[in-house]
Amino acid sequence: MNAPASEPVALRLIDREFLIACAPEEREGLLEAASYLDRKMRELRANAKTPGFDRLAVLAAISVTHEFLALRKQHSGADQSVTDRIAALRRKLEAALEPAPPRG
Repeated sequence: MNAPASEPVALRLIDREFLIACAPEEREGLLEAASYLDRKMRELRANAKTPGFDRLAVLAAISVTHEFLALRKQHSGADQSVTDRIAALRRKLEAALEPAPPRG
């Protein structure tokens, strides 16, 4: 089995450039992620007292991870809500489809 071909993609974070290898179909997503991270780092740099690149990278990573976990938790709650609604609908349908007791 051959490994998927990868190509280098140049990513710019603040004033630094990084070459990252990725599969061609992942290129757009990687560029979008790098752009988002760059915006986060610039936002943090504007408010930081000591805006060293490494510190900004760590702060941005924590911020993005916090956002991700909050969204995942929110999504999980939405999934549970949908699951609960489907279960309630199923119970209603089962009750509606139960055969009527014989009249006698």
